[in-house]
Amino acid sequence: MAKKILVAYDGTREGHRGLLEFAKTLPQRDVDIHLLAVIRLSAHDVMAETYLANSVVDDEKQQYDSIIQEGRKLIAQRGYQVTTHLEFGEPTEQIVRLANELPAELIVIGHKRRTSLASRWWHNSVGASLLEQSPCSILIAIGD
Repeated sequence: MAKKILVAYDGTREGHRGLLEFAKTLPQRDVDIHLLAVIRLSAHDVMAETYLANSVVDDEKQQYDSIIQEGRKLIAQRGYQVTTHLEFGEPTEQIVRLANELPAELIVIGHKRRTSLASRWWHNSVGASLLEQSPCSILIAIGD
């Protein structure tokens, strides 16, 4: 079983399910769990960063901090210690960067299955991108 685990959490139903599935698979308590939330920034956001009001950025940080604290609480209620990380940028890039930095032995994410081929084709899926770039194994909890 992996000893250093990165859990990417976005506060969605799928992310919540990923956390619950993750907790069910770990019988031991001596694991190093890192919970990551990423505030997505598009190229437009980065270019306009100097024009963004501090209050807008602060509001976004507070929202994501609440999301990550909810995730930390879910895992801690099951008896695990958790280190939280809040990052800005593209989710796949930040997940891969932190997984390499730790280094993580397992990444856990939730994923919502899309029913139509067009939806899957046009949607930029973090899960699909992560499969190509991950430095380690991935546990994906599927939500319908």
